[in-house]
Amino acid sequence: MRVFRFCLKALRSSVTYISVTLYTLIIGPPVIMLALVFRSPVVLYWTGYLGIHLAFRLAGIRVQSSGLTQVQPKRVVVYCANHTSNIEPLVLFLLLSPHYPNINILYKAGLRKIPILGLAFKLGGFVAIERGNRDQSNLAIDQAVNSLREGSSFLIFPEGTRSQTEELLPFKKGGFIMAVRAHVPIIPVAMHGGRAVMRRGSALLNPVTVHVQFGSPISTRDREFADREELIAETKSSIEDMLGRWKPTKPLTQSE
Repeated sequence: MRVFRFCLKALRSSVTYISVTLYTLIIGPPVIMLALVFRSPVVLYWTGYLGIHLAFRLAGIRVQSSGLTQVQPKRVVVYCANHTSNIEPLVLFLLLSPHYPNINILYKAGLRKIPILGLAFKLGGFVAIERGNRDQSNLAIDQAVNSLREGSSFLIFPEGTRSQTEELLPFKKGGFIMAVRAHVPIIPVAMHGGRAVMRRGSALLNPVTVHVQFGSPISTRDREFADREELIAETKSSIEDMLGRWKPTKPLTQSE
């Protein structure tokens, strides 16, 4: 039975990878051309949404969310989420893109090297930040602040990299500086279950449920640059409180 389950999981994973690759290679180039011609990222957002939806369906990945009343398209915010796997950006894009025609992401500059994806990120208005390069980071934050002031909400992962445990890593300051300068609220987002999608060192996808909770907004009104550490602590505490609700009474296995 164990061998059968492994073979079934391998087959399902292979079908998912092949389907997403074909979708990207066939749909990606003409969609990018349309975005260039019409100077609008909307077609990119919907193509990405459909691609992620297809991948999750094929892989058996389910998403359960709570607190979606905090997602208000007319309110410009910075969504601040924890990060334990590559699946979380996809999950949040899946949840947020139907509500926002122009949700932006602050992402690591290294992702620009990925064919098609890097160009799509640029056309979509996503902002790349290069860790360790202060001049580039400052320019990226300036660009993000301008986008916020023009009405585009942002999604950030302030840990800057994936945590290998359930504990949050230290938060980077860039996203909070953005929010303070643009005077927009921060919405903490807690995600649980992402690491179970793919076991470390394995390419096999596990059909699991990823849980997402949107917290109450944290105001940046009357906050200054000097208040950024206090804002970070408040946001981190909110995410930790939400994550605490999912702490298991017994160790989770990859199949749970």
